[in-house]
Amino acid sequence: MIKVYHKCGGCGKKTEFVNSGRFRVNANGNRVDVWLIYRCRKCKHSWNLTIYERTKPSSIPSEKYELFLENDPDLAETYGNDKEFLKKNNAEYKI
Repeated sequence: MIKVYHKCGGCGKKTEFVNSGRFRVNANGNRVDVWLIYRCRKCKHSWNLTIYERTKPSSIPSEKYELFLENDPDLAETYGNDKEFLKKNNAEYKI
């Protein structure tokens, strides 16, 4: 399991963040943003890691889009263990 670290806006210092297993899907006109939500282990402050940004929903495979909306735990775990996804979001991590 990969441990993820980030400066917490609640604690004010770098701390471990835990994959919540939940996604946030936000519509903005005809575009959507999709994030995987992480929470500070200590204070539960949230940090959203970007999966899709300002993307047409039709550009996301429909099966995957439905899994985001359903907060599929397996898909959340897949993203949470993807080193490239974590690097893209400037997350520090340890294996």
